[in-house]
Amino acid sequence: MAAVPAISRIPVIRSGLDSTGRRRVLQRLGAGLGAGIWGLDTAAGPQIEEPLSHAVRTALSAAVAAAAPPDPVLANTAAQQAYVDWQAHASQRLTRYKKHAAERQEFLQTLWYEARRAGLPLSLVLGIVQVESGFRKYAISSAGARGYMQVMPFWARLIGDGDDGRLFHMQTNLRFGCVILRHYLDRERGDLLMGLGRYNGSRGQTAYPQAVLAAQRLWSHAAD
Repeated sequence: MAAVPAISRIPVIRSGLDSTGRRRVLQRLGAGLGAGIWGLDTAAGPQIEEPLSHAVRTALSAAVAAAAPPDPVLANTAAQQAYVDWQAHASQRLTRYKKHAAERQEFLQTLWYEARRAGLPLSLVLGIVQVESGFRKYAISSAGARGYMQVMPFWARLIGDGDDGRLFHMQTNLRFGCVILRHYLDRERGDLLMGLGRYNGSRGQTAYPQAVLAAQRLWSHAAD
């Protein structure tokens, strides 16, 4: 594995950058992640509020409601072992961001639950969290996106209860992020590059999807 560079060498996406500047930083980030970069500042783009049909709004509202305890659903011994192996693998890599074992376990258990619930690869969701917030629970981007998956506040109004402060709650943020990404992937008929671009508010551009996919490779595991 390539050596991890010092934190001071990691690209930082500063508030106030125009779209060209943000794209250049993301391009450097995508290249760097492929070489083993692990940390970064908030990289959320201005996710666009789009009109939703009544049926879609209702479905998304139902998908983010009634948060259940994030207990993994493990049907057999093989599934249980796969979960244990994934937890150990991801927890080791997550140590750079979260020092306490109990915090890592809670985060990973919740992410497992929400990613599985939305039908998303675990490594993809981890890659998005890394690129979007650097695993910072209270991250806020220059566009106003919040939390681990950098959810824009308008989603709390569109499909939630209107309380955008809840987007800093771990499970709420991961649930919104996973449900929204699933929605965008469905809108793009499974096209991952387009779905990721829509999630970031940069549909049709390649810098953000490339950065996420580079990060995803670092979290790849058989449990995906």
